[in-house]
Amino acid sequence: MKREETVKNRQFVADKRWFLPIAIAGLIAGTILISSFIKTADYSLLCSIAKTRSEAVDEYSTTTPIQLQAIVHYATSRIVPQQNFGEISVTLDVLKKRSPCNFLVFGLGYDSLMWTSLNPRGNTIFLEEDPKWVQTVLKDAPDLHAHAVKYRTQLKEADDLLSHYLSEPNCSPSKAYLRGNEKCKLALTGFPDEYYDTEWDLIMIDAPRGYFAEAPGRMAAIFSAAVMARNRKGSGVTHVFLHDIDRRVEKIFAEEFLCRKYLVKSVGRLWHFEIPPAANMSTVDGPRFC
Repeated sequence: MKREETVKNRQFVADKRWFLPIAIAGLIAGTILISSFIKTADYSLLCSIAKTRSEAVDEYSTTTPIQLQAIVHYATSRIVPQQNFGEISVTLDVLKKRSPCNFLVFGLGYDSLMWTSLNPRGNTIFLEEDPKWVQTVLKDAPDLHAHAVKYRTQLKEADDLLSHYLSEPNCSPSKAYLRGNEKCKLALTGFPDEYYDTEWDLIMIDAPRGYFAEAPGRMAAIFSAAVMARNRKGSGVTHVFLHDIDRRVEKIFAEEFLCRKYLVKSVGRLWHFEIPPAANMSTVDGPRFC
C-alpha cells in the first residue's frame, strides 16, 4: 500500500473515533435549541392571560450549567457512551415528551452526563455497584446525582432465581414489593430511600455488570423495574429501557417480567417497553408477570 493511502486510512479511522462524541454534543445542543423554541412558543401564547408566563419562558429557555458541561465534554472527548447513536435516540425521543421527569438509571458511566443534560430540571439519579467508580466519576462531574448500591444476586444464580420467584409468594405479581422484601431474592433491598419513594417515569437498565459468573447480573434490576412500573399511581405508563438484550439472561428476564406485549421498540441491543400500572391491566392476579 502506498504511503499516501496509509495516511488516509489512518485519518479515516481517527475521524470515525471522533464521530460519536461530536454527534452526541450536537444532539444535546440541538435538543436544547429545539426545546427552547417549542417552550417559548407555547408560553408566548399564554402571555396575554398571565404575566408570570414570561418568567417561565426565561426559566425553560435558559441552558443549564450541566448541559453546557456535557456539550464541552463530548465535543472534546474520544471516550464514547456505552450505547450507539441509534440506541440513545430511542430514549431521547421519550425524554423530549416527558422531560422534566423522574429518570432512574442503573449504572454510572460515560453516558451519565448526557442523560442528565437531556433531562434538564428533572430528577435523574444513577445507581452504581462500584463505590470507587462513583467517586471517580463524581470527581469530574460533581453535579451528577449518584448512589453506590449493593446487589444480593450473582449471574450464575439466574436460573435458580427464576424458580425461586415462582415459589415465593412475596415475588408474585399481586404481592411483590421492594423495600424490606428480604424473602424475595429478586427484590432490590437496602437501597437509598429516594429509590423507593420516587415514582419513576423512565427507567434505564444498563447495569450492573452481567458478563461473568460472579457479577451481580441484571436479574434483580429487571424484576424491580417491573414491580415499580406495575405499582405506578400517576397517569401514563412507565418507560423501561433495557440494554445488552443480546445476552441470554437479559432476554429471558425481560420476557418474564417486562413482557413482550409491552415491547414497543427495538434498536440495536436496546429494548424499549411501555408498562402500564397494574390498575390498567386486564389480568393482574396470575402467578406470572407476563
